[in-house]
Amino acid sequence: MAEDLNIIQSTDKAAQYQSLIPQIEALLHGETDQTANLANMAAALKEQFKWFWVGFYLVKEGQLVLGPFQGPVACTRIGLGKGVCGAAWERKKTLVVPDVEAFPGHIACSSLSQSEIVVPLLHNGEVMGVLDVDSEMLDQFDETDALYLEELVKLIKF
Repeated sequence: MAEDLNIIQSTDKAAQYQSLIPQIEALLHGETDQTANLANMAAALKEQFKWFWVGFYLVKEGQLVLGPFQGPVACTRIGLGKGVCGAAWERKKTLVVPDVEAFPGHIACSSLSQSEIVVPLLHNGEVMGVLDVDSEMLDQFDETDALYLEELVKLIKF
């Protein structure tokens, strides 16, 4: 079990993900507790990229309920179709939002959040939750993030 991360300093986002993915795989290897795995994945992503907020919401009783995260306190429950997280859940697709203020119905858990990416956690075609990442900078996320974060969430077992 790997408990230390090798954080690389690079302006090449793809290289950062390529270095981080095998380390996250090692963190998750052999661990069956989902909470522990989600917590370690959120922590690893926050450590590597220094994003404002990284965490998970899990579908429970028809809502997204706050799960393991790294960052300031967050919204506890989000309805289907509400905000970026609820929209990604409803659409079953990754949403990259360069400016959260321009997103219709955005839920401002923190006024410091400027851009966001939300990746659904799919199992047998159903959304089990979402990975939510916020940045204090506008236009922080792109297709590179979408590609690698979608690959990372496939490591989560349901």
